[in-house]
Amino acid sequence: MRLAKVCSISLPGMGPCEDRLTKVLDRASKWIDLAARDEPDIICLPETVNGLGLCGKAWAGCAEPVPGPTTEMASRMSKEHSTYIVCPIVRRDSDGLHNSALLYDRSGELAATYDKVHPTIWEIEDGIIPGERGLVYDTDFGTIGFAICFDLNFRDLRDFYGQAGAEIIFFLSMYRGGIQLRLWAFELGCYMVSATPGEMSAIVNPLGRILAESYEYNRIISRQINLDCRVLHLDFNSEKLEAIKKAYGARVEFEVASPEGVFLLISNDTKTSDDVMSEFDLETRTNYFRRAERIRDRALKERRNP
Repeated sequence: MRLAKVCSISLPGMGPCEDRLTKVLDRASKWIDLAARDEPDIICLPETVNGLGLCGKAWAGCAEPVPGPTTEMASRMSKEHSTYIVCPIVRRDSDGLHNSALLYDRSGELAATYDKVHPTIWEIEDGIIPGERGLVYDTDFGTIGFAICFDLNFRDLRDFYGQAGAEIIFFLSMYRGGIQLRLWAFELGCYMVSATPGEMSAIVNPLGRILAESYEYNRIISRQINLDCRVLHLDFNSEKLEAIKKAYGARVEFEVASPEGVFLLISNDTKTSDDVMSEFDLETRTNYFRRAERIRDRALKERRNP
């Protein structure tokens, strides 16, 4: 069993005004204080906290170096609450501008920086430099990855996280993602946690099921999730579930997605889900599909070469 409490804040944007950044950071820190009451392991904020509510040149013009006002706030708050914080900003360095997600660890140190791999056309025209690849980081509770807004439309990044073994992907965005968010979770067999301004941020499980969703009157969502889980196909495995329950009872849970023919095996035991799979000779969905492909290829080869 590997439990983690994840939290998302649907922080609203703020248009141009006097002392705008001071007001933005004051509001963000107050919302982080509220979110911290749930004692999360990690809190994520929406895309470009420092630029939320701005457009075009004004949005690009709010870029900050690191460290800078927004990241100093995130560093201070992560240390104060002993939690990881995903702080997305418009970032400026010696190369130029980036749409970035910065991860601060429980001690307030910068742990990782992800640059948006697929900026929109208008972002690139405003000077945003595309990132080159995805990023995974091993926290003290699990392996996480990042995607920002337009990234969700591109398979290369999704495939990267599938190969890298991300257990949770934090999606920081201006748009909600909808079914795409659920598809990433389902296809990758991982949790997705989104943070969007306003409402409809979501926490989605590896079967593509929404565990929590924010609304205007409930902008902070938190859920405890168990990362000791695996997605399996029902073929060749379903007949073994009764024996597993007889052996482990409530220490092993199954969540079945019957229309899709798969289920989630969750271990609440000292034995891991992989241990249970090995004991009962279970096969992950991914390995099952690979085996099916090998058998198909062999059948075609034998037909061509009788």
